[in-house]
This record gives sequence, structure tokens and C-alpha cells, in this order.
Amino acid sequence: MSPFVLALLALVGFGSGFVDAIAGGGGLLTLPSLALAGLDPIAAVATNKLASTFGSGSATLAFWRAGKIENNMAPSALAAGAGATFGALALPHAPRALLSQALPIVLVAVALYFAFAPNLGEAQRHQRLSPARYASTLAPAIGFYDGVFGPGAGSFYMISFVALAGFGLTRAMAGARFANLGSNIGSLMIYALSGHIFVAAGLAMGGGAFLGARLGARSAISAGARLVRPLIVVVSCAMALKLMTAPGGLLASGWKSAFGG
Repeated sequence: MSPFVLALLALVGFGSGFVDAIAGGGGLLTLPSLALAGLDPIAAVATNKLASTFGSGSATLAFWRAGKIENNMAPSALAAGAGATFGALALPHAPRALLSQALPIVLVAVALYFAFAPNLGEAQRHQRLSPARYASTLAPAIGFYDGVFGPGAGSFYMISFVALAGFGLTRAMAGARFANLGSNIGSLMIYALSGHIFVAAGLAMGGGAFLGARLGARSAISAGARLVRPLIVVVSCAMALKLMTAPGGLLASGWKSAFGG
């Protein structure tokens, strides 16, 4: 790749890192950009994991320095990494077409929750799952999904931390980024062994993502729910729309059925 293309990928990485640190969904920007840069689908997914690891690592570091990362979040991050490892191994057998059709509905539900849930702020909520129970159930399940498919994983970590673990919004963001770092590392190890990572593109995009995630995490900590809630709603709806209009998605399939092509 030319230096110009690598510079553009770094710029895209910066934007995706900023968004991903707050609401997840950075793959909306990175995956199409890697495809446009000439990478085949498998190489794009693998290279994106390298870049995403830089972003989630930077955001986790920023939240840790702000005192938002707690010791009881570590088991969830480790469990998410283990789940993602198995997910990446199961990738060839995953029903990706079924996931593409079902996921938009889930993402719209996430958007509606963050848009209309009352008193969704920094206050602790009723805890339905202890940290140990969360680490042994939901964290590896979402990690497995992240290794198999990926879109929306960061939002799923966040909503489960808020709705089930009882976290306030900023604490949930910190926990989600830490868990996402775990699942990124877990799946990255499998992708690295496969030899599909385009290292130059991944490092260029990862460098941008590192800086963007740092800024995004700081913005989220200072602005809180005023920034986080609307951004999660927008990103979740954008991911749902992208999946529905992709080949094999709900809208694309409905259009083909209605008009025969």
C-alpha cells in the first residue's frame, strides 16, 4: 500500500477509535475502508481485529488512569477473551447469514433502551448478576459472538453491564472497553495464526485508533450521559441499517423478493 492509503487508513482509525471508545460500532468505518483498500473479506476482518485491539487497549488505559477500571472487571475481560478465542475457531461453521438477519432487530432494541430508559446515568442500578456470575455467563457468550461475527459487541457489553450488572453509565463504558479488549485479543491470536493479517494496514489504522480512542474515552468521562446516550442510539441504528441493506440482509432480501433482482 502507498503511504497515502496508509495515512487515510490511520485517519479512519482515528474516527473509529473515537466512536468505539464511547458506543462501540467502529467497524462501521474500518471494515469498508479496508475492503476499499483492496483487502479480501477474511483479511479485512483479521486486520480490523489488530486495529481494534489498539483502540480498545487505548480506551481501557484511559479509563484505568481515570480510576474507572476496577479489579472485579478483570474476570469478565479474561472470560470474554476465552469466549472470543473459541468464537474465532468456530468462524467457518457460524451461521453468519442468520446472524446478519437477526442482529438488526437486537441493535434497534439496544437503541430504544438507551433512548428511553429512565434515569440512565451514573447512579448504580439494581444488580441482577454478580461480577462472578457475569464473568461466567454473559462475558464469554458476548466474547464468543465477537469472535464469530462482531458488530455490536461493544454495545452488548455495555447494555448488559447497565441492565444486569447494575453499573452506572461511565462504569459500564469502562467495563465494556475492558471486556472488548479481552475479546479482541482472544480472537486476534487466532487470526494471527491464520496468516490473514495485513500488518502495515493494521498498524496504520491501529495507530489512529489508539489516539482516537484516547480522545473518545476522555470525552465520555467528562461529558457522561449527554454524549454517550445519543451516540449509542445513532451507532446502533446505523449498524442495524447497514446490516439490513447488506447482501443477504433483511431489506436487501425483501427488495429482491418484491422486485425479482
